[in-house]
Formats: sequence, C-alpha cells, structure tokens
Amino acid sequence: MTTARRILVVDDEPDLVEVLCGALRYEGWEALGAATGTEAVHAARAWAPDAVVLDMMLPDLDGLTVLARIQEDHPETRVLFLTARDAVEDRIAGIAAGGDDYVSKPFSLAEVVVRLRGLLRRADAATGRAPDAPPSGALVLGDLVLVQAAREVSRAGEPIDLSPTEFALLRYLMSHPRQVLSKAQILDAVWSYDFGGQAHVVELYISYLRKKIDAGRPPMIHTVRGAGYLLRPPTPTPAA
Repeated sequence: MTTARRILVVDDEPDLVEVLCGALRYEGWEALGAATGTEAVHAARAWAPDAVVLDMMLPDLDGLTVLARIQEDHPETRVLFLTARDAVEDRIAGIAAGGDDYVSKPFSLAEVVVRLRGLLRRADAATGRAPDAPPSGALVLGDLVLVQAAREVSRAGEPIDLSPTEFALLRYLMSHPRQVLSKAQILDAVWSYDFGGQAHVVELYISYLRKKIDAGRPPMIHTVRGAGYLLRPPTPTPAA
C-alpha cells in the first residue's frame, strides 16, 4: 500500500492555509500548515514532506531562505512557490534557486492540486516510486481525468475549465468510453429531454469540448459518420 503524500503548506494567512490543507486532504494526502519560515523549516526537518507549498513573502524568512534550509536536509522535496501576480522577479528567482514550479495569487485550488500532482509524478519517475491512484470517484481515460465530486477536469496534468453543460457532456462520454453514442442518446442523458429538431446543440457542445480537451493534443473525441460520437484514448505512436 502506498504511503499518503505529505504536503507542507507555508503561508502567513491562516484562512488560506486552512483551505489549501483541506483541499489536499480531500485528495487523500496528509497536509500540515506553517505560518512562518522558521516553523516551516522545523516542520520539514521533523516531518519530511514530499512537497512544500511555499509563499515567497513570509513575516520572518523569505521563501528563498526557507527553500535553501529545507533542501539542506531534504534535497528531494519538491517546492511549489506562491507569488504575487506581478512579481515576475520572484518567479524567476524561485525557479533559479531550486524551486520546481509556482502559482500566482490569486489562484484556484484546482490549479495548486494539479501542479502538485505534476511535481509528484515527476518525482516518482525519478525515484521509481509507484504513482498515486486517482482520487476516489474519478473517471480516467488515458491522460484525461474527471473528478466528479470536485467538478475538476485535467488532461496530462493540466487543468481544463468547463462550463456545467460541458462537464455533464464529458462525464457522459467518459462513463461510456470506446462506445459510439448517438445524438439522441446524448440529448437524453445530458439535457434530460427531447430537443426535437435541435439536435445540432450536441454538435455545438462537442465542438466546444474538442477545443478544450483536444486542442494541441492527440484527439480523443471522434465523430463516427452517421452514427454519433466516440471517446477513446489516443493510439500510441509506435517507437521508431
């Protein structure tokens, strides 16, 4: 059984720490908060977190100093910096000093979770550790993940923002992977009543999904002429 990930959240805003820790625990991870750089260094030494969500601006030590002290003891710990929206120099300095990624305030919880997953996945690849299972209740097809309770969607670790109708349509497609679904079936399942001659609404929302799910990536949503639509993972490219 894989040990739960440990995430240390460091910020001097108690409400933000509480909300972030709650979101991380929802993912099945362990989360611990710290309000100052000194607390963070002590917590990291005692707790050995897998990753740290670290604010650049703290009341005692700056984020770069905290990063250096944590990585003296645990060089494998991944660090996701929180920065002010316009502090470009902070972002550059954080990455140059050994940070792994950053998000700018204000941010969405979904973005923090997805970026942490990406950091941990890269750490797994480097160490050979088995990756975490998707959250309970998630639908997974290839690199596409839909978390129903949190209403979150990501592909290859990148968050995708969907409208409620787009989310419902994708959930229906992902609940029937590799199956050809007719427009009538989709209308009944997603819109819950007969649109009569307005079946073009399906075509419209399929086009919306394609722009968000498939844009710049191997396509997963396919049209089966005269029959409907099919969702399937991309066909792997043969090795050269």
